[in-house]
Amino acid sequence: MSEHRRKQPPSRGRRASQPPAAGRRVAPPSGATTSSYGAPAAGPAGGRAEARRAQRGSRRAATASESAAGEASRAGRGRRSEDPPKKRFIDYPRSTKEGARRWLPSWRQIAALCVTGLGLLVGLTGVALALVEPPNENDAAKAQNNVYYWSDSTVMARDGQTNRQNVDISNIPSSMQDAVIAAENATFREDSGVDPRGIARAVVNMARGQDTQGGSTITQQFVKNNYLSQDQTVTRKAKELFISIKVGSTMKKEKIMQGYLNTSYYGRGAYGIQAAAQAYYGKDAKELKPDESALLTTVLKGADLYDPAGGEGPNSSPQQNRARAEKRWAWVLDRQAELGLMEQSERDKYRKFPEPIERRDQNSKTGQVGYLMAVAKAEVLRKTSIERKQLDRGGYQIHTTFDRKKVEQMEKSVNKVREANLKPDEREVDNFVQFGAASVEPGTGKIVALYGGEGFDKGHYTNNANTFGVPVGSVWKPFVLAAAMEHGTHKSSGQGISPDSKYDGDNKIAIKNQDGSEFLDDKDEVFRQVNMNDKDWGPITLRKAMEVSANTPFVQLGMDVGMEKVRDTAREVGIKEESMDGNLNPSFALGTSTPSAIRMADAYATFAASGSQAEPFAVTRVVLKGNDTPGFEKPKRKTAIDPNVANNVTEVLEGVITGEEGTGAGARSLGRPAAGKTGTTDGNKSAWWVGYTPQLSTSVTMFRTDPESKELKSMRGVGGFPSIAGGKLPTEVWTTYMKAALKGEPAKAFPKAQPISNLVNSDAIPSPTPTPSETAEEPEETEEPEEPKETPSPSPSTEPSEEPSCEFWDVTCNNTGGQNQGQQNGGSDGQTGGEAEGQDAGTTDGQTGGTDTGQTTGGNQTGGGNTGGGGLFGGRGEANE
Repeated sequence: MSEHRRKQPPSRGRRASQPPAAGRRVAPPSGATTSSYGAPAAGPAGGRAEARRAQRGSRRAATASESAAGEASRAGRGRRSEDPPKKRFIDYPRSTKEGARRWLPSWRQIAALCVTGLGLLVGLTGVALALVEPPNENDAAKAQNNVYYWSDSTVMARDGQTNRQNVDISNIPSSMQDAVIAAENATFREDSGVDPRGIARAVVNMARGQDTQGGSTITQQFVKNNYLSQDQTVTRKAKELFISIKVGSTMKKEKIMQGYLNTSYYGRGAYGIQAAAQAYYGKDAKELKPDESALLTTVLKGADLYDPAGGEGPNSSPQQNRARAEKRWAWVLDRQAELGLMEQSERDKYRKFPEPIERRDQNSKTGQVGYLMAVAKAEVLRKTSIERKQLDRGGYQIHTTFDRKKVEQMEKSVNKVREANLKPDEREVDNFVQFGAASVEPGTGKIVALYGGEGFDKGHYTNNANTFGVPVGSVWKPFVLAAAMEHGTHKSSGQGISPDSKYDGDNKIAIKNQDGSEFLDDKDEVFRQVNMNDKDWGPITLRKAMEVSANTPFVQLGMDVGMEKVRDTAREVGIKEESMDGNLNPSFALGTSTPSAIRMADAYATFAASGSQAEPFAVTRVVLKGNDTPGFEKPKRKTAIDPNVANNVTEVLEGVITGEEGTGAGARSLGRPAAGKTGTTDGNKSAWWVGYTPQLSTSVTMFRTDPESKELKSMRGVGGFPSIAGGKLPTEVWTTYMKAALKGEPAKAFPKAQPISNLVNSDAIPSPTPTPSETAEEPEETEEPEEPKETPSPSPSTEPSEEPSCEFWDVTCNNTGGQNQGQQNGGSDGQTGGEAEGQDAGTTDGQTGGTDTGQTTGGNQTGGGNTGGGGLFGGRGEANE
């Protein structure tokens, strides 16, 4: 082999750099020779093999080293290295902390977060302020009117035609501006337009579900006045805040004040200061005096409660409103003086209340239309979240249950009776007599007609059909009877009793508690109930007692049943508890409560519908911009009392009309099946008739008020009658109306009542004891409804003249002359007058002239009419026919 082929191949990469194997001899570098490839020259024989072995060893060593390094690297990843970790943009959780501390942000992180959030808030606020536009009071003048519809969908009336005329700030007197600032926003001239504390308070109240009103600045109120949506929500408050901030920063205070006064609602249909000045004082805004400006500022708080002429809602009578208005009016003037906006010497000039002019109808609400709209409007506000301001801005279509023909017929019926009987020019007592009436459809609750008064256009704004405050008297007795037939008495172990059960019908019986003890009045004296005309009826069935309207049986029956059950029954059939007398004493059974005519018609409609009750309603549909407003579905019917109990009540009340001595005999001329009850109250201050057929339930009330105090006054002498009873003019109105309202409709009979055979007499009447020959199937032998006629107690007129006409316990007795034919003056102890009701030409509220012994046309002289003012329970309890 040649020398050339024996050359060692050149080494590459790591192999060339490896050191020679251990124990191998290496030639010294000096003078060493290399091959042509730069490798050391070949040594002695066998050197190549050694070189190869050395290279293989070097490769194994390098591989082992790399493997060890990899293991070390992997081990380092499994445990925390002493070297610092790679930095993150946001070190959270914090890598340098252990346990829970890793999750606690550092102060730097907290500060950075706050700065970032603040920046975002500022940015978003800036964007929001850039996007919102300040309001223009001229836009608010574009409000629409509301349209009310009859039940047949024809237009009844248009309401809400905005009575507004914007004026420049130069035509608004400084006294008006100062009064508003003093009352609404004392810092108006200096503030930024928002009240942070007021907004925070409103948000908290919203979270609690409470009223959010109050605390707004004039700027905020100006903004709110220009929103068609008055929803009390966080979203709306936020919008109001942003717009108010922009308005406060971009508009002059004079323009804000001008906008606020031009868009505010002052009542009487007046939007804006110019319309308000005309509505209250018949002058332009620029002519307002400081005291007049103070009153217009007062009504800004809520015209329904501060207009001296009265409002439409509860607690808004002219007397209540005037008291509130005078107090706030004086405070507004005092506040101006306190803030230096008025000199005290000028304030002292205005001590007399500036009487506004008589309220004039702004929308031609003539006749009954104003009352119909008021009832419908109140229902809309009650059933929805719509605010009165929003509703008054208009745009709503309100469909009602009112039947145009029936409303007209009811008004004509009242006017016919009024014109035929009342002569205000001839008799002073005929002045200030008022009527109220309502018709409800049994089974549905629809209010189809009402009579609220002579009309808004005649200056009468109180709705007599929908007003609490007039005691109902004996029309309450059916609720007592229904409770007895439903729940029984303390003697019947919870089993309902028959209307043919007997009670003591004598006059002035001592009323007893369920334990047999005598009931004591608030003077610890035995309470004795009186009957109309001091009539003694003897043992009498409850059926007959209802027919003749005897008081004593129903007072004792109420005690035996429990007045709580009577109250509950009245509530179940439709009477609102807030209208009930809270004193559940014996007089509660005789109608000391004061429900409205609408509620009485609805309660009797429950009897007509065999115990099925539906809440009375007047609105069927409300539409805004083509969309139906929820909340006006038909009310669900409920079973208020047992159907047979209701039918038995109806059967008994039919006897009030058809009975020989029925106090409702005047309704017989209707000529179709009907049931009802008369009612006359203490001092003859009110008279009622509530009656029904299967198709319609109608109540009529009549009363007289003092023009100043608005308190009820006696109707004795009204129409030339000794007294006004429920069986007289109210029944006449009812009959005239029902004839017209039901014309063309077939006469229907009431459902037949199944007899309730459980005869349970009062403690004063012995229970029937059958003889050995009698069977259990003969309880009817104990029914003797005619017995009172056979065994009448002696008439008062037969008593010796020297005997006192007043009982010792009768604290109201005025033992003076004039007790003609036994009419004991004051002996009625609060009964209605103590005279035969309405004895005109020998009639006694539907009774024949000779029913009450000695009761003739002249049997009611002046002396007998003075009852002395009220019963033992606040003067409200006894009265009744």
